Amino acid sequence: MAIHPVYKYYAELNGYTPKIWREFEMNGDKTMAELGYSLMAMFEMQASHLFRFNYEYGAESLSELRKHYPDEKLKEVLGKDSFTDLSRALLFELPSDEDNENGNVIRYDASKYQLKDIATRIPAHFTFEYDYGDGWCINLTLKSYKKIAIDARQLPRVLNGEGYGIIEDCGGINGLKDLATAFRKKKGQKYNEYRQWLGMDNIDLVSFDIDDMNFRLKKLPRIYRDCYEYGYEPTQRSIDLIERKYKKQADK
Repeated sequence: MAIHPVYKYYAELNGYTPKIWREFEMNGDKTMAELGYSLMAMFEMQASHLFRFNYEYGAESLSELRKHYPDEKLKEVLGKDSFTDLSRALLFELPSDEDNENGNVIRYDASKYQLKDIATRIPAHFTFEYDYGDGWCINLTLKSYKKIAIDARQLPRVLNGEGYGIIEDCGGINGLKDLATAFRKKKGQKYNEYRQWLGMDNIDLVSFDIDDMNFRLKKLPRIYRDCYEYGYEPTQRSIDLIERKYKKQADK
């Protein structure tokens, strides 16, 4: 059995209570983009919007240094360029027509960089942003990595978690909160509007099915990669998989 670098992460949807979180492992040979596709699968994102990772590479080190030295002294010791680089964030995203110039960030193609080439310390903190209109944000922490003998087909895999995930295009965290409240009450105008929009009378945002999630993790990231990186339209079979038609057939 081959040796692979296995990266263990903790991911949590920012701003929602009760917490929606996942603890999972990834093959360090995978790219940042593939990490993004896995996060989408784990948080019920359907690959309909742009995404990016924000990695404040030097922020923690700079914050610690600033406790002891003023900025002018740091510039003198580190050099102006090095000080500026520590202040910048690293963005990993796929090239698109919506790129904006920003001197405070350094942009990298998420499909070109492997996980093992990015993280240099434990813990490492990232944010994963999806759908810039709704503004979904996942706080991501690299907890550990190790080289072990493992069948690469076992990865990625979820180890633990809580909560369902997001609802696409519901209006972000506030929209998700409104939707959850409406479905708890099961009455009123908002409930009827959400029920008609989603085509269901009930939704459980607290549920967490680890077996189903690990099944989907073996299928969805590949579909999402084809959509984002190759521009392929998902087949009806892929759409049925994303929408869990297999569950409805099993319930008949």
